[in-house]
Amino acid sequence: MPVPLLDVNAQNHPLELELTAAFARVLRSGRFILGEEVEAFEAECAAFIGAGHAVSMSSGTDALLAALMVLGLGPGDEVLCPAFTFFATAGSIARTGAIPVFCDVCPVTFNLDLESAAARLTLRTKAIMPVHLFGQAAEMEAMRTFATAHRLRIIEDVAQAIGATYHGRSCGTLGDLGCFSFFPSKNLGGFGDGGLVTTADADLAEKLRRTRNHGMHPRYHHATVGANFRMDALQCALLRVKLRHLGEYAAGRAANAKYYLERISRLPGVVPASAAEGGPAARIVLPLAAAHLGHGWNQFTLRLPATGHRDALKSHLTARGIGCEIYYPVALHQQECFKNLPPHAIRACPVSEVLTREVLSIPVYAELTGAQLDEVIAAIAGWLEV
Repeated sequence: MPVPLLDVNAQNHPLELELTAAFARVLRSGRFILGEEVEAFEAECAAFIGAGHAVSMSSGTDALLAALMVLGLGPGDEVLCPAFTFFATAGSIARTGAIPVFCDVCPVTFNLDLESAAARLTLRTKAIMPVHLFGQAAEMEAMRTFATAHRLRIIEDVAQAIGATYHGRSCGTLGDLGCFSFFPSKNLGGFGDGGLVTTADADLAEKLRRTRNHGMHPRYHHATVGANFRMDALQCALLRVKLRHLGEYAAGRAANAKYYLERISRLPGVVPASAAEGGPAARIVLPLAAAHLGHGWNQFTLRLPATGHRDALKSHLTARGIGCEIYYPVALHQQECFKNLPPHAIRACPVSEVLTREVLSIPVYAELTGAQLDEVIAAIAGWLEV
């Protein structure tokens, strides 16, 4: 049977009555920009995440950009970020005029490697942007120690990790600012673009509110230049419906990931993440599920170390109607748009470069049936037998 990489309708259609009621409520109100729905959504997100303040934004990318802006980062500044992540992480830095300085990542967690970051520090480094990639928290205790020692601000990219935790604390509460995305493929997926920034700092929260509304305060008075980063009231209303179910969605993803880990690990040539350098016998390396990390499982990402095996498995799964995707086929320091950055910003990142050739994500969304999970596992088993 076909198994899509993601089926948004399987999650959204059961909520049709609730979503329709939310739409009607906004329609009747006539308040489509800011207002009560936006404020309620922000308060509910802050409570769910455990953040002092939550400020909605027009997208996850704009959340990152706004966070950089309120910290005053711009030309002449450098921001450390991983080379293996989605483009928005580095693109937002570049849009402020600051320089993204690409760091390598850990081969087991896929998250930013602090030894690599330390080797790329300069006098111009002002911030670090860890990404909780695929839903798994970066090592934030070490990150905070590193940032404090070098007087860096921390902007967490939490686009893929709402609900994920580090030693029991929610991602997005572990740095100066946390930036979330509600793109439809995320664990809290919206009906278009949307984003959020969290912070414990009331002054930063107020700056974020002004920045998303052209820097305006009071009306038609602009002490700073902001942008139009407002999230629609309708989007907030619809996401309020889904936010009430986010715990169920997270539990479903975690259960599916556990099912994969238990059953795929029994197949020949499959090794755990701790054995990522498992030698020639390792045909598939499973993702990590560390005890101190409450994984959000936005993606369930395999590694296939042998040359050509990733693409071979992808072709095998695709031919059988099994959705899969390569996140990400080109490391950021190798992207053409960054080729003219200073040499130290685009130094080689060997692990990231290897991962671009080895990673493959398979379906893990909460609404997968047992039969669908077994179909994916059977397809992988069939490939391993070849």
